Order: sequence, then C-alpha cells, then structure tokens
Amino acid sequence: MKAVILAGGLGTRLAEETVTRPKPMVEIGGKPILWHIMKMYSAHGINDFVVCLGYKGYMIKEYFANYLMHVSNVTIDLKNGGVELHENRSEPWKITLIETGLNTQTAGRIKKILPYVGEEDFCMTYGDGLSDVDIAESIAFHRKEDRLATVTAVRLPGRFGAVEIDDTKVSGFVEKPRGESGWINGGFFVLSPQIANYLQDLDIENTPWEQAPMKGISRDGEMSAYVHEGFWQPMDTLREKQYLEDLWQSGEAPWKVWKDIR
Repeated sequence: MKAVILAGGLGTRLAEETVTRPKPMVEIGGKPILWHIMKMYSAHGINDFVVCLGYKGYMIKEYFANYLMHVSNVTIDLKNGGVELHENRSEPWKITLIETGLNTQTAGRIKKILPYVGEEDFCMTYGDGLSDVDIAESIAFHRKEDRLATVTAVRLPGRFGAVEIDDTKVSGFVEKPRGESGWINGGFFVLSPQIANYLQDLDIENTPWEQAPMKGISRDGEMSAYVHEGFWQPMDTLREKQYLEDLWQSGEAPWKVWKDIR
C-alpha cells in the first residue's frame, strides 16, 4: 500500500518558519516533520510514498536526493571526486515527488497524484500532523467497513470543524463547533481510488478536499470514521512546534512508534 502526503501548502500560520522552507520541512528533533510522518507509516509496514509538492517543493526533493549524505558517515575524496559511504543508514523507502502546483487546493493535489497510486486503496495524510494512531488497524477497519473512504476522527477543542458520526459512518460535518470538543478530521485517511468520481467537475484548483469531495462521499454513505482516542497534534503555530519539540526531547514522544532513532 502507498501513502500520499500533502506537502504543498504555504503554511502561512507558521510564517516564522515557512518563510524559508515548506512547512513539512520544519524540524522536530533535528528532522523534518515530514520524516516523522513517514517513520510512523514505515513502522506499520508502509514504505512507498507519494508526496504532493507545491511551495518550495525543490527543498523536499533536495533533502531526499541527498538523504544518504544527511544520515550516513562518509569519506569525500576532493582530489579524485569520490564519495565513500561507511554505513548505509537509509530508510527502506520509495518516494515519488510530484509537483502539484503552488496554489492548488488539497482536492486538486489529490486528483493530480491519483495516476501514481494505481488501482489499490491508499493512505493519505497531511504533512503537518503527528499521532500515535494505529495505521495498520485503521487499514483493517477500512477494509472491514468496505466504503470508499475512512477518516481518522480525533478530539480537539473549538477551532476545527467537527465530524458527525452515526455508528461507524460519517453522516456530515459541522464547521468550528463551540463548547465541548467534538470529533474532528485528524487526517490519516484510507482511500479507494474510486474517490476520483468525487473530484470530477469541480473547480479543483480552488476546492479543498475537506469541502465538496468529503461532504459528497459522506452524503452518499461512503465514508467511515476510525475513532482514535490517543495522541494527535497538528503543527500550525510556533507554540505547537515547541510543544512537539519538547515531547521529542523528553524521550516520550507518543508518535515515536518505531524502535530506532536516527
């Protein structure tokens, strides 16, 4: 199975960091948050990624093109032009990096990468959120429910739109509920390529995935909610970035579900 990661947005709410780099390249513990997300998927056996690029996407390309140099001990022979790797600490990842446009909305990015995911179900998430969600279990849940889409539902107060759940089926969405936290879209989707039917005849360049496509899928009874009660945290502000950094430095980062730290 492949995992699609949306990594093309401008990240304007984190402008202090994103003025010089794309948001998924903002570092937690010396590694881009994109790396942390990919490590999460890899811990659940998913090592084939499609990354949707946009704002400063070349920096993501350069990072992975030079990944071995970032993580390995090397000897560089300047005179003869040779490079010797003493250890190969690379990940078992295959990464497809697709330019999906500078200002393209999320629905348009997803539509543009569908040819690269093939005919099988695939995972999809945002390039700025971390969680200890059991991805493998969410995939099994998606297959059991046998709907076109599964969204991971998490709890968070106020400023996010809420997901209305009827048993396991998403019945609708409520924008920015007040008071007690409802269930919200936490990302970490599992999707059928047939979602392409909901991406037709839309203003794809200006349509968020979270609007007409998700609402249409749920209206047709084709979206399930995988409920996650555990840790989930987006990185929208410097305060949230520092919170994630503090968790990592404490050695108790909940999303760190892999055994090795590189």
